[in-house]
Amino acid sequence: MTEKNKIYKGILTQTGKKTFLQGKREDIYFENEKIWSGYLDHWKGQSVYGRLLPQRDYEDNLPIVIMWPNVPETETPFVELYYNERLVKYWSSSLGHNAINVNGQIFNYSHLLNENEIMSAEEYFFRPAIGEFAPSPNNDAFEVLDNGQVYYDKFGRNFMRTIHVVRVEGIDTDHLSQVYCRELDLIRSAKSNPKKPEKYRGFNMFTRSCSTIIRDGLNEIGLTKIKGVFPFDLFVSAAHHFLKTEGLNTSIYKKPQLRVPEAPPSAMTPLLNLRNRFRQKQLHYEN
Repeated sequence: MTEKNKIYKGILTQTGKKTFLQGKREDIYFENEKIWSGYLDHWKGQSVYGRLLPQRDYEDNLPIVIMWPNVPETETPFVELYYNERLVKYWSSSLGHNAINVNGQIFNYSHLLNENEIMSAEEYFFRPAIGEFAPSPNNDAFEVLDNGQVYYDKFGRNFMRTIHVVRVEGIDTDHLSQVYCRELDLIRSAKSNPKKPEKYRGFNMFTRSCSTIIRDGLNEIGLTKIKGVFPFDLFVSAAHHFLKTEGLNTSIYKKPQLRVPEAPPSAMTPLLNLRNRFRQKQLHYEN
């Protein structure tokens, strides 16, 4: 029997209509819970981790399982800046999105209040498209039904789009984490707009967005040459200056979109700063 808040490891297995995690010896996990088909599309027969989420599936009222790849972790303090390509079905995603990972805590800022949060890596990248995380079956997007069920369409970002990553070691991660926690506190304590209570009232595309909050935090800890108002420009500027800063160990790579029926292919956004177009040509992705 699987326990809440416990992480299990095993081989993602499908036998007939049964899907489960095959552990060591004869141990079987999650055979009576809801395992998303998207995981089978990419990880069937592979070693993965899994745990239960507090949410339940709307169709069967079963506990939902989140799974993620078995990738070795590092004890070295790190920062990863993400540029998420744009979601083609949402105009609000026209310029893409930034988030930042500080030692395994992913800080996400948004115009929607409930998306200003700290997330674990597995929830940010690999949440299943089930229940409240899935696109609505009625409109393939966000929807709140009359019975109170919500479809946020906010499942794992790596299933929704390709993610560009610049990873850097050598930054003061404790200071940076404090800065971003403070920003979350400011957002959560801000007065709400009675007409649009779901929106962050202080959001501004040019001065108070996912990109500018992350940029200002990097500036505050001494990385003052990093500039950018929009997601891809910030990513290129940060990668460029990380590479040029002595004492930092920097790498750049992509996490290609893990294609599933719930999400169309993501798309790149243009660089709006001409200088960054030149800098981008100098960036070498490892994969």
